[in-house]
Amino acid sequence: MSGRKAAKETFPGSLATLVVRARPGQPSKGILRAGPLVIACALGKGGITSNKREGDGATPLASMRILSGYFRNARFAGARRTPLPMRSTTAALGWCDTPGDRNYNRPVKLPYPASHETMQRTDRLYDACLVLDWNLAPRKRGRGSAIFFHLARSAYEPTEGCVAISRRDMERLLPYLSRHTVLKVVR
Repeated sequence: MSGRKAAKETFPGSLATLVVRARPGQPSKGILRAGPLVIACALGKGGITSNKREGDGATPLASMRILSGYFRNARFAGARRTPLPMRSTTAALGWCDTPGDRNYNRPVKLPYPASHETMQRTDRLYDACLVLDWNLAPRKRGRGSAIFFHLARSAYEPTEGCVAISRRDMERLLPYLSRHTVLKVVR
């Protein structure tokens, strides 16, 4: 079977946990288990760390709840088929990654004076981008920002600390993700 019907048979309800681990000998490439499904993913260029710091390029060793998401309306219509709260990105949407800024690790309106991510990227990585609850409440300066679950580059090149999967796999998983789903990064 293929398509949505096969996915429904694979995931009878919502997914409670996604488990991510590094591939043996490849610290920036990973394996994500979603129920019985095992898929490739990209991890941070710094591998997995239990001591996450801003700018280290590592993926935090943690259990992170999926809170909400963003999608590029014209490029990723599949984001409409999820129970997650999703918002369409605009050219004015950014995410602050400056530890000393009052809006550190929060969405901001562009242009913004401090360093930030642009959520409407030209490389399409954030065409579907889910916000994980890493360092959000309480926020600790310098513990890492913008840890997302988003789309991967074609060769699963390393991220700056996020977990990234293929567009096809994101489309398959989104209908089964909710605010109760936890992305658990393990060793």
